[in-house]
Amino acid sequence: MSTKKNSLIGGLLQGDKRALAKSISLVENEGAAAIELLDALHPKIGNAYRIGITGPPGAGKSTLVDQLTKLYRRRNQTVGIIAVDPTSPFTGGALLGDRIRMVDMTLDDGVFIRSMATRGSLGGLSKKAGDAADLLDAAGKNFVILETVGVGQSELDIAESADTTIVVLVPESGDSVQAMKAGLMEIADFFVVNKADREGSNRVIAEIQAMLQLRERQVWQPKVLRAIASRGDGIGEISEAIESHRRFLVEKNLLIQKRRARMLKKVHNVVRFRFERAFWDEATRQALDEKLENYQDSNLSPYKIAEDLMVNFKRKLGE
Repeated sequence: MSTKKNSLIGGLLQGDKRALAKSISLVENEGAAAIELLDALHPKIGNAYRIGITGPPGAGKSTLVDQLTKLYRRRNQTVGIIAVDPTSPFTGGALLGDRIRMVDMTLDDGVFIRSMATRGSLGGLSKKAGDAADLLDAAGKNFVILETVGVGQSELDIAESADTTIVVLVPESGDSVQAMKAGLMEIADFFVVNKADREGSNRVIAEIQAMLQLRERQVWQPKVLRAIASRGDGIGEISEAIESHRRFLVEKNLLIQKRRARMLKKVHNVVRFRFERAFWDEATRQALDEKLENYQDSNLSPYKIAEDLMVNFKRKLGE
C-alpha cells in the first residue's frame, strides 16, 4: 500500500474529517483503490451501532435525525450520518433535500454527515452507502445513522444495512398504511408517528397497532411511538427504544446473526461486481455488438445470445 494510502487510513482512524471524506469519495468512485482501502480497514469495523430511518417524504426524517444526533452528542457519543437522496437526472449526484437543516452540525467534530445518491438502487439505499457506513464505523463513530429516501416494498435495503430500523410516519399517512403493509411495514423494528400534535395521529397509531396484531407473532414485537421532532418531543423515548432493541438483539444472539447476513450479502455483491467487470471486457462487448448488428433479421433470442457470450467467457477462462 502506498504512503498516501497509509496516510489516508491513519487520518481516518484518528477521526479526521478530511480523510474520511476522501475515503468515502474513493469508495463512491469504486475501483481497485477502494477495495484495497476497505480491505485494510475491515479489522476496525464492527463497533458502531447502525440505525436505519425511513418513511415517506415530508415525514420529518431529517429533523428527527438532527434531534437524535444532538441527543447523542449531549451524551458525548459520536455520530456518522449517511443521508441517501434521489439521484439528480442531470449530474448523477445527490439532490440534497432537507440536508441544509443539518448544516449547523457540520461544525461539530463529533458528527460527520455525508449525502449520497441512490444511483438507481431500487431499495432507496445506494449500494455504496453500506461501504460508507463501514468507513464511519472504522473511524470510531459510536452510531451510524442511515436515512433513506422514499417508501415502498423495495425499501428492504435499509433493513439489511441497519441493526435497528425505524419507520417514520405522520398523521396524514393513515390512508397509505394499508398500501405499505406488504413491504415497509415488515421491516420496522419500531414505528414513530412524527408531528403527533396534528389531527389524525391517534387514528394512524391505532391503524398501525391493529396491523401489527394481525401479523404472525414475531420474536420482537414493534412498538409505536409518538414524536414532535421539530420541538424535540419524544426523542428521548426513541433513543430508549433503540437501546431496548439493541439489548434484545444481543441477549438473543440476533445481532451477530444480522451482521453475518450483512456480510454474506456483501460477499455476494462483491463477487457479482467483480464477475461483471471481468465478463464485460472489450471482446465481449464487440461480440455482442456483432450479434445485434442485424437485429431485425436475427432469430437469436436474448437468452441464446447470453448463452453464447457465456460459452466464450468460459473458454477464455480455460485458456
